[in-house]
Amino acid sequence: MPTLSYIAALNQALRDEMARDERVCIFGEDVCLGLTGITKGLAEAHDGRVVDTPLSEQAFTSLATGAAIAGQRPVVEFQIPSLLYLVFEQIANQAHKFSLMTGGQASVPVTYLVPGSGSRSGMAGQHSDHPYSLLAHVGVKTAVPATPSDAYGLLLSAIREPDPVAVFAPTLLMGTSEEIDGDLDAVPLGSARTHREGTDVTVVAVGHLVPVALQVAADLAGEASVEVIDPRTVYPVDWETLGKSISRTGRLVVIDDSNRMCGFGAEIAATAAEEFGLAVPPKRVSRPDGAVIPYALNLDHALLPDALELTKAIRAVLRR
Repeated sequence: MPTLSYIAALNQALRDEMARDERVCIFGEDVCLGLTGITKGLAEAHDGRVVDTPLSEQAFTSLATGAAIAGQRPVVEFQIPSLLYLVFEQIANQAHKFSLMTGGQASVPVTYLVPGSGSRSGMAGQHSDHPYSLLAHVGVKTAVPATPSDAYGLLLSAIREPDPVAVFAPTLLMGTSEEIDGDLDAVPLGSARTHREGTDVTVVAVGHLVPVALQVAADLAGEASVEVIDPRTVYPVDWETLGKSISRTGRLVVIDDSNRMCGFGAEIAATAAEEFGLAVPPKRVSRPDGAVIPYALNLDHALLPDALELTKAIRAVLRR
């Protein structure tokens, strides 16, 4: 079977949508050059629709909002996830609210694409954040694809949405590939994916932690049957799929690469405790409260959720 890399999947999604819909355009720094690889070759194929912007995230994010209101379908690429803090006002207070504040008379179909999100293995505090929980908190539709096929399908759906959507592409997945059986297609937002079925405990894993969870589940196969679910979108959440699994196993561990306080894992754990009949209290595996990733590589790794922490958490809920 042919293989597809994560970066190539994002590039192909943009290429296919730009060919299908002439309203799709791309704004960002070095996007004509394709510095991240995601927009490589698109400027040559679509003259004038891929725009290198000045070094001002506030300016080109606002530009994208205006372009979307005027009928275009812009994709904004942010090279570093921490840049989202600079444009949070434009996303959360302008683009996200505009349709609601006009009574649905206008829509803002803009996609925020964040390649290289999360730790970059020694890229330090201002380059290593993974703030998908922040956008989910305010109600911005937010996807974190874990596989190349999901990266393709979720980005396609994001561009076609009438509302703003953020797509986070984790650094640790950028070099991965997947064998593809059949044609690629759009993946609906709000649709989870069960990667491994199990009966003893449900593990909800986000982004690059999905393969970590699958490896841990395989390693523990002799002592526990672990179900691994990837929510794919952290807002909206596919509560139906998660609820059926958690209610069946009665045990839950969430592993996600956001800070513990008010992180995505907290929302899953709280909802499960309230609604899904847990047999034992859930466990979270995440970054610590208020984590700022240091430059020193050993400290960087010490603050990130990993297989060892997940294994301990699974065993802890199984003992209860």
